[in-house]
Order: sequence, then structure tokens, then C-alpha cells
Amino acid sequence: MVTTVDISRIRAICFDVDGTLRDTDDQYVAQLAAWLRYVRFALPQRNAQLSARRMIMAIESPATWMYSLLDRFGLDDAFSRVLQVFHNTYARKHQENMLLVPGVLEMVKTISSLYPLAVISARQHEATLGFLKQFQLLPYFRAVATAHTCQYTKPFPDPIIWAAHQMGVAPEACLMVGDTTVDMRAAKAAGAQAVGVLCGFGQEKELVHSGADLILNSTPDVIGALNLYQPADEPIETKVTG
Repeated sequence: MVTTVDISRIRAICFDVDGTLRDTDDQYVAQLAAWLRYVRFALPQRNAQLSARRMIMAIESPATWMYSLLDRFGLDDAFSRVLQVFHNTYARKHQENMLLVPGVLEMVKTISSLYPLAVISARQHEATLGFLKQFQLLPYFRAVATAHTCQYTKPFPDPIIWAAHQMGVAPEACLMVGDTTVDMRAAKAAGAQAVGVLCGFGQEKELVHSGADLILNSTPDVIGALNLYQPADEPIETKVTG
């Protein structure tokens, strides 16, 4: 396991959402598995759950790459409008089905008394805030960067640099926690340290290859890895931009 995080450098911590704070992957697997049960006779081992997980894993990396490509060529605005329509017509109706990675709320409460925190997400503004508000997480984050906060989103360093400015620290003093290679690449491009978590669909080998300084099984393990055991302060004022 990679264990090269320099704790003395850390002045702020940034978190991805899907697969890091939000248990998105298990939710997607459960939804897909429900559909696959109708054709499980054609699936390997007739196992809808296993097949669904393999399908989601196969889709995630190409989908992330496609979004960053759209961003690079300035097509992300049009794509985002499509996603916004989806959010308004479907996702909002199913918001109550969102899941939190177990232990995340307690972790956030604990470390927010020690470091300023930020969310760095490529998700849409409304969807990101909806998730944070549903689980009472928003007050603990000093800054929230979503899809259009900066000209470019992850894997570009722009949102981490923006969040660092909002928190009053240098980008290289940030620790980025995420479950995908784009999180690791964004951190490295910003000069920040990076922690890869395996509670999403990121694989240890690819996360390390993309620059992860530390690999943890789940996001709440950040507390133990960085020896962060202190009671939480009161929630703080949040800087949010769409």
C-alpha cells in the first residue's frame, strides 16, 4: 500500500462526491441489477448483482474520460444542459434514494474542526447541493466547486486551485480525496497530495499509477490514516458557486 502522504503539508482537505462521500456505485449497481434479474438466465453464473457491478465498472472510466474530453473542447456546456434536464425530470424525483458512504458524516464533523474542507465535483450544481443538504453536510464545507465553477473541471487542476483560494491556502497544501483517476490527476496537476479510496470503483493499481500518495479502503479511514481524532467545531460559512 502506498503511504507517502506528508501530513505536515496539509492545510486543507478536498473531497470528491460520487464514490467518495456518496455511495453512488452501490446505488447504480442495485438499480441495474434489478433490471438484469429479468435476463439473469443469460448472465454469467446467473448472478444479476455480480454482472451489474462488472458493467458499472466497465462504464465508469470511459464515461469519465468522455466528460473530460467534452470539457477540453468546450462542449461541456451543451452536455451539462442535457444533464440538467435529466436532473429536473428524473434525478430529483429519486433524490430520496441517495446513499451516504457509511461513516462519512461523522468523519466530516470531526475533521472540519481541524482543517477547512471543500467539495470538488464534476456533477451539476443542483445535484451536488441537493446531496450535501440532504445529509446535512453542506455547513461543514468552506467551498463547493461544481461542474461550472471553473472554466475546466477535473482532471484539470482549476477547481482545486479555486477551492484552495476560497479556503485561504496554497493548492499544494491541499489533500484531495477521491475514488477515480481524474481526482488523482487533478490533485497532481494542482501540486496537491492525493488519497485514493476504494469505496468507489477506482482500482488500487490505476489510482496509484495516476498519482495517489495513499490508498484507503473507505473515505472515513482518512481519520485514522492522518491521526485526526478531535471533536468537531460548529458548522462554518460555505462558499458555493455553480
